[in-house]
Amino acid sequence: MTTAAEQRAYRIEDLSHLSGTTVRTIRAYTDRGLLPKPERRGRANVYDDTHLARLRQIADLLERGYTLASIKELLAAWDAGTGLGGVLGLVGEVDRPWSDETPARISLAELIEAFGGTADLTAVEEGLQLGILEPVPGSDDEFLVPSPQELAVAAELHAAGVPLPAITGHLRELRVQVEHISERFLEFTTEYVFERFLRHPPTDEEAEEAATLVRRLRPLAQQTVDAELARAMRMLATEHVRRHLGDAVLPAPPPRPAAEPPSHVPVPLPAATVAAVRELVGPDHVPEFVTAAADREIAARRMDALTDRRPDDAAR
Repeated sequence: MTTAAEQRAYRIEDLSHLSGTTVRTIRAYTDRGLLPKPERRGRANVYDDTHLARLRQIADLLERGYTLASIKELLAAWDAGTGLGGVLGLVGEVDRPWSDETPARISLAELIEAFGGTADLTAVEEGLQLGILEPVPGSDDEFLVPSPQELAVAAELHAAGVPLPAITGHLRELRVQVEHISERFLEFTTEYVFERFLRHPPTDEEAEEAATLVRRLRPLAQQTVDAELARAMRMLATEHVRRHLGDAVLPAPPPRPAAEPPSHVPVPLPAATVAAVRELVGPDHVPEFVTAAADREIAARRMDALTDRRPDDAAR
């Protein structure tokens, strides 16, 4: 362990060279309280290995995406005796990808082919703005795809006939709703699970416990959304089909608990039959036509039954 007497002394220019930080930035860090004040020796300010280590810590945290304000709080916790390693481990757990997908690369030619073979540079620009595509430094015709699944969904929708502007517009709308769901999930878990870790700077043990909880709870948000999306899609898709094709094409609902039999029971019809009826009478009159056809068949069978009765049967 290096003692105070063994600390090397640096002028600000030397410290700047060793740390890769400009002299101006070192002075700004000192003014903001991120860096301890130097020792005054005569007319010169003298820095030591503590300042060098702190500058390297700040550079590492900036690389991780921290703001200077949050770095100041972390370093204050470190100076107060709280383990910075545990806190950074927790932040690293939260910050790592929340999906098992592996990003991929795609060339401009492959992208054009995936979307029908027609070059649409406006759509490419939209993809870059939305983060579906990311530029590859030094390459004008290659892109990084953070979520290949998301890009594949867009390609399938386009192949099915959905215009690209409609796809990007839908994604923008969807993101607002998903971000709201994510925010609510975070508020919920913070209130009931993580609040106790946030009342004070956590120790290394507390930070590790919180990181373990993050690993346990990480898949729950997606599992819940998947289950609820499946439930909603089944319910709403059924209603959507009924609205467009009529009750006759859907399976009968579960029996009613009431003692009286239901007044009408939907009967599934072959899709080809429904299509033929739609072609004949239009989509708005399918149920009416099916009802009329059924009534006519019932009436015809009654007439057949009456004409088949023998005179001696009538006399009985």
